[in-house]
Amino acid sequence: MSDPQPAEAVKLIASLFSGEGRTLGDAVHALSEKHGKVDFISAPVPFVYTDYYTKEFGGSLIRRLVAFHRLIRPDSLPDIKLWTNSLECRLSEEGRRKVNIDPGYLAKAHLILATCKGYSHRPYLRDGIYADLTLLYRNKAFQALPWTYPDYAGGKMIGMLTRIREKYILQLKATEEDDSPAAGDLPVPGENILDEESIQ
Repeated sequence: MSDPQPAEAVKLIASLFSGEGRTLGDAVHALSEKHGKVDFISAPVPFVYTDYYTKEFGGSLIRRLVAFHRLIRPDSLPDIKLWTNSLECRLSEEGRRKVNIDPGYLAKAHLILATCKGYSHRPYLRDGIYADLTLLYRNKAFQALPWTYPDYAGGKMIGMLTRIREKYILQLKATEEDDSPAAGDLPVPGENILDEESIQ
């Protein structure tokens, strides 16, 4: 019989897209105020992988990927998804969303995204939120799965996630060496949000 052990802290990430750069900036700022310092933010890139959102958002969508310095408990993901849903509502106009926010986390072995839609590869968490197993990390690289969205399987996204994971591994090592409290319990104030890809 194995003994239950506390889950290892994981790295919070979020993918955002909008047709308006200012709305994206407002959303990233709100996320930083809630979850602490952003230590990675991608350059704005066109979101062209699907026309699913065209009716709601219009064309010419811009996407940014962000990661946060403060590590979190994996079981906090439903709360984070519910909060980002409320943020989308707060930033909406005349009942229409202006931004889409997909939070998730990087662990050593995989990338998990939060979703409100269940499926065979999406185990239920709680409060109407499911976990989407989006990528596996094995043989020293992220690996797509049959259901992985094409944008997450692309080389540019894999490259960004790999750099974020490298930062995450260093954070875990530093935490172990310092024998400090879990990183997810340590509040970190927000700092400047850059307008081009950066990692700190």
